[in-house]
Amino acid sequence: MVTRAKRSIADDESRDLACAIARIADGKHGSDVLVLQVGDVLQVTEYFVVVSGSNRRLVRTLVDEIEVQARELTGRAPVRSEGAREQQWVLIDYGDVVVHVFLAEVRDFYEIERLYSDVPKIAWADVA
Repeated sequence: MVTRAKRSIADDESRDLACAIARIADGKHGSDVLVLQVGDVLQVTEYFVVVSGSNRRLVRTLVDEIEVQARELTGRAPVRSEGAREQQWVLIDYGDVVVHVFLAEVRDFYEIERLYSDVPKIAWADVA
């Protein structure tokens, strides 16, 4: 049985990872960075981090930096990653946090934020 205290610690770690990834993406010139708390809706992950890159090279840079810096900060590597070859919509799955790195026009097409407009947005810049 998972206690409330253990769940709270896990939730804090997930939120901290999502916010750290958002700051990494922002620091590498990712745009429109969002952290969405999707756990109550999806129940397969706790957070989405959504970020755009203005070109394919920036998408690749964002993906690389997120993976390297997240590992340095937390010791965690992604469970899996998809879409890196195409560099249009790259999904980086950490289990509790799923990162979506979009080419800007692809993000505009899929409107992922609209699909999850009813979930809480986390003020990632304010989380230490």
